Amino acid sequence: MQTLLSYINGQWIRPQGSVLAVRNPANNQAIAQVILGTEAELELAVSAAVEAFETYSQTSLEQRIHYLEQLRAAYAARLEEIAEAIRLEMGAPQDFALNAQAASGLAHFDSHLQALREFAFEYPSGASQIVHEPIGVVGLITPWNWPMNQLVVKVIPALAAGCTLVLKPSELAPLSANLFAEIIQSTDLPTGVFNLLHGDGEGVGQELVKHPQVDMISFTGSTRAGKAITKAAADTIKRVTLELGGKSPNLILDDADLEQAIQQGVLLCMSNSGQSCDAPTRMYLPRPQYHQAIEIAKNTAVSLVVGDPKDANTNLGPVISQTQYDRIQALIQAGIDEGASLICGGLGKPKHLRADLVDGHYVQATLFAKVHQQMRIAREEIFGPVLVMLPYDSEQELIEMANDSPYGLSAYISSTNRERALRIARQLRAGQVQLNYPEWDLYAPFGGYKQSGNGREYAQWGLRDFLETKAIIG
Repeated sequence: MQTLLSYINGQWIRPQGSVLAVRNPANNQAIAQVILGTEAELELAVSAAVEAFETYSQTSLEQRIHYLEQLRAAYAARLEEIAEAIRLEMGAPQDFALNAQAASGLAHFDSHLQALREFAFEYPSGASQIVHEPIGVVGLITPWNWPMNQLVVKVIPALAAGCTLVLKPSELAPLSANLFAEIIQSTDLPTGVFNLLHGDGEGVGQELVKHPQVDMISFTGSTRAGKAITKAAADTIKRVTLELGGKSPNLILDDADLEQAIQQGVLLCMSNSGQSCDAPTRMYLPRPQYHQAIEIAKNTAVSLVVGDPKDANTNLGPVISQTQYDRIQALIQAGIDEGASLICGGLGKPKHLRADLVDGHYVQATLFAKVHQQMRIAREEIFGPVLVMLPYDSEQELIEMANDSPYGLSAYISSTNRERALRIARQLRAGQVQLNYPEWDLYAPFGGYKQSGNGREYAQWGLRDFLETKAIIG
């Protein structure tokens, strides 16, 4: 039973807070324990970051590139350990944990390093000199669903910009964050630049947000928590960037390759057991093709294997916790109660689960048809493997329905007519619009409109968020 400590000012310390069991969602067994921080450890971490900022903010571009290259090499050397930690802490299937979850962090190192080498930190503009400088001490609060991806897209641009930081990872998935702190410790990065403090949102999280010596907060998580963070940060007028929830629409046009568009849409929705903020969870279909589309979607969904993340043939592992499982079940029940047609999946755990997995948090791949816009399952972020399928009659109705959401993180369009797809994309209120399920673009800005947040992540876009702009005039 590993006890996870916090890493502050180059030292591993044992906080004074309560002990929380870290559970493997595959079987609900305790696999580690994490000691939650208190205000005392937060003061140590912030003080270390404030002191380190005086010198780290003045490092050269070449020096920061050296640190990040060291970090990348150390991260690559421990990639399989990171993947195993992610499998254990949040139930990602083995192959997905390695080649998607852990590998995403490595990919972001490369894109951020390239962006750092190309970024203009200083340039003339008229009679003035424009200078981009690190914003200061930043607090980073990261989620459990993509624990390393979201950690890296905050930590790396913060370090690249010249900031120092205090990281609070999710207490539900802290194993990979501790591995990252070990990787930091193995490099030449000066002490105090990176600090890791475990804690929960109501304790350390809120105190970090309110702290007067923290200049910026970068948060990924629920919209509900994002609202609370924004309010808590208001008294100190600090910069707050938020990457929040989503209910991304998937627009299947009548000229699309129907089978491919639906199969890909179902797989993307269900990937990571539906626990991705940009998952395409609302599928809009031309009414004449609606029933055919339901059959294609059903055949795809029922082929997915829900089970032990250690098994090679598993497609979907468990969801993170009993709380999350219960929420998903409640929303599935709401869909049934409101009159949606359950096509496959539904309430309860898969019937084929082994005896050693019955205490795990497994949700069946679930499809709903005969859904209308005002149903809860069409409006609320479920954050589980649940797809709702809605028919439309015209292009204008499709655009209106797609935009009829408090969220605006991503949108998806499938069409064989690129000009038509582009025309519709420009009318969608979303931070990203993906045409025909493209390859992942690490250089495109990631972030949302409306209640999906503010600020942008990835490469140069993430770097900009950690910089202040100064004009030297005359």
